[in-house]
Amino acid sequence: MFSDDVRCLVVVGAQWGDEGKGKVVDVLAEQATIVARYQGGANAGHTVRVGEDEFILHLIPSGILYPEARCLLGNGVVIDPWTLAKEMAGLRERGIDLDGRIGISRRAHLVLPYHRTLDAAQERSRGSAKIGTTGRGIGPTYRDKIARTGLRVGDLKDLKRTRTIVSDGANRANVVLRGLKDEARVECDAVMSSIEEVRSMMLDLCADTGDEIRAELGVGGRVLLEGAQGAMLDVDHGTYPFVTSSTTTAGGAAVGVGIGPTAIDEVLGVVKAYITRVGAGPLPTELPEKEAERLRQLGGEFGATTGRPRRPGWFDGPVARYASGVNGLTALAITKLDVLDTFDAVKIATGYELDGAPVGAFPDSVEDLGAVVPVYETCSGWNADTTGCRTMGELPTAARQYLGRLEEASGTPIRIVGVGAARGATIRVSDAGIAAA
Repeated sequence: MFSDDVRCLVVVGAQWGDEGKGKVVDVLAEQATIVARYQGGANAGHTVRVGEDEFILHLIPSGILYPEARCLLGNGVVIDPWTLAKEMAGLRERGIDLDGRIGISRRAHLVLPYHRTLDAAQERSRGSAKIGTTGRGIGPTYRDKIARTGLRVGDLKDLKRTRTIVSDGANRANVVLRGLKDEARVECDAVMSSIEEVRSMMLDLCADTGDEIRAELGVGGRVLLEGAQGAMLDVDHGTYPFVTSSTTTAGGAAVGVGIGPTAIDEVLGVVKAYITRVGAGPLPTELPEKEAERLRQLGGEFGATTGRPRRPGWFDGPVARYASGVNGLTALAITKLDVLDTFDAVKIATGYELDGAPVGAFPDSVEDLGAVVPVYETCSGWNADTTGCRTMGELPTAARQYLGRLEEASGTPIRIVGVGAARGATIRVSDAGIAAA
């Protein structure tokens, strides 16, 4: 994907998250000099397999597994310092050298203990109308950011300012908790004591991510911008209100690290060969539970962060086309093709109907999206093991035909096909896509 003409590449999820971005970023990061996260928080979980080893990363970019890559957390990320410290310690224990390789934007906001307390209490208060939040404090942190009451990494150098922000935040949290009739309470002194544990580490990691990325591009470096979640969870363009609290689409990449949009050369969208989502919200192609459980077990469809079972469905063409449009996708990476190896037939939703009529524009309300009926096309299964394939020619004919239909249904050329979790289980496709393979 990187070339003389492509030196700044965005990798974005083009479904409801959990598409396998961690593996795709890991494969591409071998060529990158900087890998930067641009949004989300520790609710994201990227699983990367290197040989027999498995790494689950929550905050640190997947590029950390390449010793030459510099890894940045941009201003668009909300950072839980205690989760970050634990993640760094775990990587060091496994022999990963982190010295000088991690930088955090001074402008990034911090997830504090009262954000996590609020997140859990608010989700409990929703009863049967739960959104499906991970309870990691992400939403309340972004809310404080937009309300201009948050604590940023750079604020930690001034303890007096930090205490003022934390005290005000704790007081507001307790007002909300009382309003929710929740017994939990937060104390400023306890939060400040926790902050003291991580303050020096965070200040040591401070960086200006925008300056650093611009400088790297200026000397011919290669920069990989890594998103979390997926386009359908975008706070503006996703299935609101069943969304995350940040801009997950490629447009958020420039804002989230501090560069201009003209610095971005290509946008790679990652999709599974089927689809999943976690938590509540519409999923038009969702499978009946018996079929869903089969696909869930075959694909290991359980959250890397929470362990929650994902809701599987057939590949959704309207979702792929919509995601391609709002992200400006230049190419697709298809992951987990091998999960479908034992199916006699596989389906693709090529469109929707609502009240018996074809749906044109992608629905902007969850009520309409929840009521659509997918229009399916059935493709022959291939009933063959694809995990050893490394070229398009080695794939069964039916598998190549299926990929061709995914390309047509999404309107975007496929450049990468994943046939397993390991780095090497990857097929590179020509720039022209499947049709020319």
